[in-house]
Amino acid sequence: MSEKARLKCTVYVGGLDQAVSMQTLAEAFVPFGEVVDITLPKPDVPNSNDLHRGFGYVEFDLPDDAKEAIDNMDGSELYGRTIKVAPAKPQKDSNEGLGSKTAIWEQEGYLAKYAVSEEDKMASEQAQMDASERPQDPMQGLEELDVAGPKPE
Repeated sequence: MSEKARLKCTVYVGGLDQAVSMQTLAEAFVPFGEVVDITLPKPDVPNSNDLHRGFGYVEFDLPDDAKEAIDNMDGSELYGRTIKVAPAKPQKDSNEGLGSKTAIWEQEGYLAKYAVSEEDKMASEQAQMDASERPQDPMQGLEELDVAGPKPE
């Protein structure tokens, strides 16, 4: 199964209590279809007493089963906590976005979005040069504007 097809069959489950296990999630989501895989990510800190990070992923055999699970389980209660069930999103590249070790202005996504062409740079420099050639006195050119109304002809 391709990665894109797997993503359509996978749901994100957030707001989980620490007492929730893979077995609990399997029992909660099996009414909606065949559960292929369940993932409960471990905490980043290895010495933590937490069993998981408070969220997980449930992968179904069919995309329609995942949609049915989202429609029925989002906002439901599991172990006294309201859970969030939504379509899973693709994992971000660790070198993109905030939190990466690469400066934001050196990342491909940032450059694609905010890069300025040479033509635009030249136009900007030309506009700055034109502005510097204008007279510095802001009142210059306003000598005859002391009279209100239309100009006499």
